[in-house]
Amino acid sequence: MLEFCKDILLRVSFSRKLFRKELVKSVRWLNKREQVQLRSWSLVTFGSLYGDVIVEAFQQAPLDQL
Repeated sequence: MLEFCKDILLRVSFSRKLFRKELVKSVRWLNKREQVQLRSWSLVTFGSLYGDVIVEAFQQAPLDQL
């Protein structure tokens, strides 16, 4: 599932709105370990473009998931 989420994020990275939407969905779908991996990958891959969106999406995740 993690690789699927990465693929989707790569495909929608042209649009800030779509990127945010898909990232939030991905965070909900993934388990804790995968969320940590996705966060790291997202920051490395898109941090300069969407760093604020990434931080916001992971802050919105329920605390029991993180």
